[in-house]
Amino acid sequence: MSTFLAVRQVRRPSGAPTSDDFTVVSAPLPSLADGQVLVENVYLSVDPYMRQLMDTGEAGLEGRAIGRVVESRSAEFPTGTTVFHRAGWATHAVVGAAEIRRVHQADGVPLSAYLGVLGGTGLTAFVGLTRIARLQPGEDLFISAAAGGVGGAAGQIARLMGAGRIIGSTGSAAKVAHLKEIGFDAAFDHRAGPVGEQLAQATPDGIDVYLDNVGGDHLDAREPFERFLVPYLQNGSVRVDETVVDGFGNLVDAFLGVLRGDNIGKMLVRVQS
Repeated sequence: MSTFLAVRQVRRPSGAPTSDDFTVVSAPLPSLADGQVLVENVYLSVDPYMRQLMDTGEAGLEGRAIGRVVESRSAEFPTGTTVFHRAGWATHAVVGAAEIRRVHQADGVPLSAYLGVLGGTGLTAFVGLTRIARLQPGEDLFISAAAGGVGGAAGQIARLMGAGRIIGSTGSAAKVAHLKEIGFDAAFDHRAGPVGEQLAQATPDGIDVYLDNVGGDHLDAREPFERFLVPYLQNGSVRVDETVVDGFGNLVDAFLGVLRGDNIGKMLVRVQS
């Protein structure tokens, strides 16, 4: 293939973003310089933080992706290597060796997990629980926006850490049912009544820790985190909680959907099978 497709922002939104704020462009694949690789993307991440990038016209230029090296001028990343990068919303990416990280896919773990529960989403939850909240065994935990990628990961990780009761708030009755399926002790729809009243009913003895789920990932040192979590994914104790949209042409719709809260778990776009 001599060309690639990319989503680019064409205007700043006035109010809620729409599909008219974006366009799909086709461009020739550039030649590789020494140390660069051509990656054919398999999964692209769509995340709420990208709404902020729209205010500066940069949405789509930065975005997490996992793909496979199909051409290489780097001895470190030969053809066929599976890699993670942040080069944005496109079918392909030309990136330098310093801009990518090899993905060591564990047996029995889907590749998509490395953009979700084993990626920045799960790492955010893990850091929030272990380093910020310092959750202790037996403590009761309340998680807001619990049916999103970070919230769902936090609930499952908290269970592994020996938390007491785990309670979540979310935005629909269907998502309440989903949270109970993945191990939450109680959950409620914040649209069904005053949050304070519903929380008091769900936690008559109060809570010890509140995880205000605003997302975001800032750490790249994931190896100890993967060592902790991968065995639980392999034995089924932790579920890969995700909503996967097929087709690069549906990327913008997936992004708008995550802003509306249409997803359960991590929202991803599958570009290639």
